[in-house]
Amino acid sequence: MSRTLRALALLLLVAACGGQREYSAPRELDDACQILAERPGYARAFRSTEDRWGVPVAVQMAIIYQESKFVGNARPPHDYALGIIPMGRQSSAYGYSQALDGTWEEYTRSRGRARRDDIHDAADFLGWYMAQTTSELGIPLNDTENQYLAYHEGRTGYARRSYMEKGWLRRVAQDLEARAALYDAQLHSCRRA
Repeated sequence: MSRTLRALALLLLVAACGGQREYSAPRELDDACQILAERPGYARAFRSTEDRWGVPVAVQMAIIYQESKFVGNARPPHDYALGIIPMGRQSSAYGYSQALDGTWEEYTRSRGRARRDDIHDAADFLGWYMAQTTSELGIPLNDTENQYLAYHEGRTGYARRSYMEKGWLRRVAQDLEARAALYDAQLHSCRRA
């Protein structure tokens, strides 16, 4: 193999390794301190969003846990015809925050270019969305349960109380309230350590 060809192969190998994004979930999803220790970039993203929008870190983490389990390229499952023929995805949701195409486009029009599979952009999106929810519906930023219901159903759906017909969704939102409280307690303990 010629020297030029070897150099080109080495360059391609290095470029392929360096361009990979981390999409896998952290190992221990029930421990906020472990998540942030394993992924320091998450901590920076969540703190930046808390500083900019006022959304507590534990609330952001609970919602991202529910939406994607911290998997950066998460997508909803496919719909199937006859149980075997893929017919497309159930929605356009994508990334850490599972933002829909239309809502993400609205966000990027107001905030600039961003990627749904980037934790900094996804956390900022959550802050942006939740701050608007607080402004329009009066839901406090630390009210994980109702913020999540408004996030899942959209602010118009929440105002119409569409979640009342979805017992499963109300249970999920209540579980998220408990998860945010757990994450908050854990974060307080590991910050002191």
